[in-house]
Amino acid sequence: MSDNQLAIEVVRGEMQPWSDYSGQREAVGGLVLRTLLSDVLLDGARTLVLGPHGADLIEAVLAKSGPTTLLVRSVSDADELSEKFGDRLQVIAGALDGLTAAAATPYDVIVAADGLDRVLGYDSDDLNWQQRLDALAAVMSPRGALVLGLENEFSLTNLLDRRPADQRHGDDEWRPLHDDPSRPVSVAQLAESLGRVGLGTDVAAYAAFSVGETPLALIAADVAAAARQGQLPARIAVEALEASAAVVPQLAPVAEGAEAAARAGLLASTAGGWIVVAGAAPQHAVYAQTPGQEALLTADPEGDGWSVSINGGGTETAGVIFEASLVPATVPGGVTVETQLIRLAAAEDVPGFRDLAGRLGDWVRSQTGSRVLLRWDDVVVDGESFGFGISAWTTAAEETDKDRLAAAWSRFHDRLIGGHRRHPWPPWMVGDDLVAAWVAMSGIEPVGPDTGPDTPSASVEYVARGKELAGALAAAVGIPADASQPPDVRTALADAERAAHEVYELKGQIFGLERTLAFRDKALKIRETRIRELRGQVQRVNAERARLRTSRAYAAVELVRKVAQIRHPRKFAGKVKRRLKNRVGTA
Repeated sequence: MSDNQLAIEVVRGEMQPWSDYSGQREAVGGLVLRTLLSDVLLDGARTLVLGPHGADLIEAVLAKSGPTTLLVRSVSDADELSEKFGDRLQVIAGALDGLTAAAATPYDVIVAADGLDRVLGYDSDDLNWQQRLDALAAVMSPRGALVLGLENEFSLTNLLDRRPADQRHGDDEWRPLHDDPSRPVSVAQLAESLGRVGLGTDVAAYAAFSVGETPLALIAADVAAAARQGQLPARIAVEALEASAAVVPQLAPVAEGAEAAARAGLLASTAGGWIVVAGAAPQHAVYAQTPGQEALLTADPEGDGWSVSINGGGTETAGVIFEASLVPATVPGGVTVETQLIRLAAAEDVPGFRDLAGRLGDWVRSQTGSRVLLRWDDVVVDGESFGFGISAWTTAAEETDKDRLAAAWSRFHDRLIGGHRRHPWPPWMVGDDLVAAWVAMSGIEPVGPDTGPDTPSASVEYVARGKELAGALAAAVGIPADASQPPDVRTALADAERAAHEVYELKGQIFGLERTLAFRDKALKIRETRIRELRGQVQRVNAERARLRTSRAYAAVELVRKVAQIRHPRKFAGKVKRRLKNRVGTA
């Protein structure tokens, strides 16, 4: 090795200009991985951090290990890290094969949570994954401990990623391992590869569910494989996948695929990657970060349930607060209420749905003094009753049980209707009307026998306040309730098909209206022509009548008509004679 002017060591394979910390792929890091390292690192051991790792992970390693070395292939990255950590960290710029060629002293612990994808430089040999593992084993002591990451090309997020392959991996595609036939593609193959280099004993494997390069959940592979839809490990995994779907454009809803994988026992096989720990024993089966909070949850199987511990949180976000102290020490191992409700809705079992909603209402009203925001996707079915899960988001202000029930049903509405799931209610009965019906099923303002059909089954105020609380919870968690942002291709195609159907129906209505208007216009024209003809006839008749009234014949007829009206001619003649005589006499 040789020292350069910036106090870093350089081995063969260094890259400049280059950065593994500011490209499309960031350095691996996060609270979950940091906690796992704190559990498995050996106190005072000589440690090598291999590849780009975040400053938080490096701090965790320095806090527990002895002399620590960091190997990155970028000279500029090495300079910045050397300035940041000073004498506490030995920084080497170069490639893994260059470090091996320099005959470095074996390390007691190697942390390669980023994997083996970003450990070679321009001048390195074209090593496949297995050869890179051999190079790693060459600088590791026989009884050392290893933390190794591996990306899963069969992950749901990769299978459903709608971006072309050349846009997924960033600049590291110049030396791709994604088509390397020697690369392990399962936990079993990864364990077999570690056994080949003498690290096959005492290996713990975790399914890593990450957002970018930050794991949000690490679930022991055997625990994830045994988890079924609606159970605690599956819920944690699905929530992490929904968070990843918010930043990776998807072809279809990732939660749907994760639930199907859980039912098939393949949840561990479809994770975004794996983290294996060899030569050390992790303390917990599940490590997870609460979405929207720097709160870490650890869980271990205990009988039929889970022993849970959570630390952190307490920050108010969007009007709600995460209070870790409200998370129960033991969580039931059953499925969530949402899982049961969705099954009943899909089976069109309205009586069963109504019965479950009624029991939920009774249970909520029995939780006097509770301020926990209800989530049917976290409340667990526990025999004939129910139990709180690991979500301890509470309201900042005092809310009634009616408001909290309405918030739970409003969130369930977004997840049921927004997820385009099958249900027995009419398609036009959505929004507040459907939420009000569910709230009424829970025992709030039930519809009486004398209630009219237009009477709402729940107060408008409850539903409105419930929508506000559900929106605040979604904003605090950072995941839309229906996981619909950005919209996946399947949803976009379904919306486009529905819009095309609506356009077709509207075109039919427009055609019918145009045809009706054409008939009416033609009828109006015929009527107008007829009116004009009648008006001309009336004018002609009036003209003839006027000429007739001025003729002698009309005068004679009129005289005859008047004479014909005389009933007593003799009396009439006498009166005429007397008048004539009077006029003659006066003359």
